[in-house]
Amino acid sequence: MSATRKSKQERLAELQEKQRQLKEQEKKLKAQLSQEERKKRTRNLIQLGGAVCKVLNEDTVEGDTITENDISNLIAFLKNQNTRGNYFTKAMQRTPKDKEQATDTEIN
Repeated sequence: MSATRKSKQERLAELQEKQRQLKEQEKKLKAQLSQEERKKRTRNLIQLGGAVCKVLNEDTVEGDTITENDISNLIAFLKNQNTRGNYFTKAMQRTPKDKEQATDTEIN
């Protein structure tokens, strides 16, 4: 009887080890997914920031820098754009074909 118990205990230990390994693999995969999502978000933020800087710098005198006030004004404009016809929202609503073309082009 002790031989049977020992084999069951060994089997249980093996299963617990496999479970631990699977949990470790799951944790690594979740971390990789999270990292990929962060990289995508960061890239999008950088591209958006570059586009905003490009537009704002076109309207400023050479040597001027974008100020905190410029950023605050832009945020207020975007938050309140619905009172002015939702032009920004309408411009950002694209068809799937347009989204593919948008990702293919770069900000100059």
